[in-house]
This record gives sequence, structure tokens and C-alpha cells, in this order.
Amino acid sequence: MEARTPATDAAGPLHGFVVLDLSRVLSGPYCTMMLRDLGARVIKVEQPGTGDEARQFLPMGPVGDSAYFAAINRGKESIALDLKVSCDRGVFEQLLARADVLVENYRPGVLEKLGFGYEWLREHHPRLVLASISGFGQTGPYRERAAYDVVVQAMSGMMSVTGHPGGPPTRAGSSIGDIGAAMFACNGIQAALLQRTRTGCGSHVDVSMFESQIAMLESAIPQLWCTGTSPGPTGARHTGAAPFDAFHAADGHLVIAAGSDHLFAALAEVLGRTGLPQDARFSQRALRVANHAALKREIEDVLETAPVAHWLARLDTAGVPAGPLNDVAAMMADPQVQSRGALPFIADGGGQRAAVTPILFSDRPYPKKLPPVPRLDQHRETLLHFARGGDPA
Repeated sequence: MEARTPATDAAGPLHGFVVLDLSRVLSGPYCTMMLRDLGARVIKVEQPGTGDEARQFLPMGPVGDSAYFAAINRGKESIALDLKVSCDRGVFEQLLARADVLVENYRPGVLEKLGFGYEWLREHHPRLVLASISGFGQTGPYRERAAYDVVVQAMSGMMSVTGHPGGPPTRAGSSIGDIGAAMFACNGIQAALLQRTRTGCGSHVDVSMFESQIAMLESAIPQLWCTGTSPGPTGARHTGAAPFDAFHAADGHLVIAAGSDHLFAALAEVLGRTGLPQDARFSQRALRVANHAALKREIEDVLETAPVAHWLARLDTAGVPAGPLNDVAAMMADPQVQSRGALPFIADGGGQRAAVTPILFSDRPYPKKLPPVPRLDQHRETLLHFARGGDPA
């Protein structure tokens, strides 16, 4: 049985797949946003009257919708269904019969209480892929605990390596607990769909926000294993390479990543300090890491004689990885971002821009404009027609 044909972008690699989205706020909706950007049809099933609570998150955009909600839910279709009400359950079951994927981010056990647990789904819809995103996964002693981004950042150790030494506990500036889980779930869903082409059977993808954060500690876990000591925060510095940090110039900061011997030599040439690679403190990678504070002072003594733009131009010519310390406004104005079209406008969004899913295919450019944001229950009639076996229009 082939995937159904949805009313979506025919050029997308997931064209033909239908995703039912029971999720709300961020982890699930971000996952289904990526699936939609890759061509799937995403049907957002929301609570009647209120919808996804993210619809009320500040700031509100220029057309009266939550800008936060708009950035993550553009291009989806909305239908309001109360899964505790018989007639709405019937519509949902009809939609399940036409879906390839169901995404939910309830606490474990809630979907079962609603009567749509994996065992029921496997019996009635054996080809369906169920993806469950939760704080701690579907099993284990913490399975029923509530979790938000800051909780899993704290418990995973992520916050222990974020910030500056001696500073207060610091959360990463983006909700990486939710977004990391969303990306793993999106990958798992696509792998499950690929497996289905071989076996004919769906599966249950179980993604934990907690474990997703643990998986992102790419250097901290090896450090603990090698040293026996839990690493702490290091600011912008990398613990295994130097110079690899933020540095102060005459008018602001820039970052430089010159961790290898040849890049360090090139940096020394730019700085006019050609003797630095022969300095006994800096002649090897391990020595530069051990003496990173002294090395930073040597570098900043030179950088502070000229502005950031001067040094970035010279470092670029020398092939030394470096960049400005942009704020969000500067990032949006960056010519590389504008050239690639990574922040298109949302249709009917009053001028709001949002980031695309940053996967660019040779035969499918980024969209010039992102699809509009669904109003609550906007697509009811179309989706009722679809649920009853009508063509996906």
C-alpha cells in the first residue's frame, strides 16, 4: 500500500505522506514543522475552543496571532477535535485510517487513556508510525514526570557545562531540550517509514527530551570518562582546542577557531606574532589548551589595536575560521542569510519572517514564501471530506 497523496508541495521528498499531529507547544510541533517543510501533509488536531496553548504565547504578531506559534506551525492544517467526545473520536479514527504518521507529546499513558495507545493502533492501523516525544521516555522510573526544556537541560548536565566559570546556572539561549528531541524524532520517523517499505509494518518511535540532551553532550561525556572529573562551564572556549574562543578587539568581540597547528600558524602570521608557534607554552595543541588563558592574553593584546572588521578581513584572507559576534538582528541582515533565502516571509503573516528547515536539495530550492499559519479549526470541512475518503484537496 503506497503512501497517500496529500495537498502539499509536490516537490518535497515526503510528498505523499500524511501526518496527524496531536502535539502542542514546541517539541512535537517543531518535529511536524520539519516534516511539513520536507513535503508531508500535516494535520494539526487541536482542542476545541483553545487550540494549542502556544497560540497565546507572546509576542503577538502584527496580524493578531502569536509570532511564536506562527513560526512553528505555518503550512499545517487545523481541525478541532475533542477526543473524549464520541463524534470527534469517530472523525479522528477516520483520519487515522488515512494517515502514515501520528505524532504526540503527551505524558506517557495519556494516549492509552484516550483509547489510542500503541497496542490499539498496531491492531487497527498496522502500517501507522507512532512517534511519542516526552520528557523522559515511555519507560523508566521518571516516565510520568512533567518536563520542560529547562528541566531536561538541568538534569542532563547540559546546564553544568553552559555559561562561564563561577557564574550562575545558565540555560542555553534556545530551547534545545525541545528542539533536540524534535530533530531526533523527525529522523526516527523517516527511518520508520523507510523500514515500513521493507516490512509493511509501522512502529513506535519513542524519543526522550532528557536522552536527547544527553546525546548532545558530545565532548563532556568523553571528558568525564578520560579524567574522572565532571567538566564545568568554559564560556565560549572549547575544552579540546585552542585558540577556540571569543576575543575582544578594539570595538567589540569576534570568535576565532584556530585549533590545529597549521591554523594557529596562520593566525600568528595575521597577528604579526610569528614566534607564537615556537613559544614553549603554545608549540603543541595540548600545550595551547593547558595555557589557554595566557594564549588569549597574547592574542587580545594584538586584536585590541584594531576593530573587528579589520581583523575579520585579514583572517578570512588567511583562511582562519572566524566570525563576528552577531545579535539576532545582525544575523538576519547578514548577506549570506539573505543570499540563501534562509528566512522567508510567512504568507499573510504581516511581514513576519521565519527560519526554514535548513535542508537544501539540489532539485528543490528554499521557498520564496512560507505557507500561511492555520486558524483554529480552519480546515474542518476539507479534512472531514478527506477523513470520509474524499480526495486530498
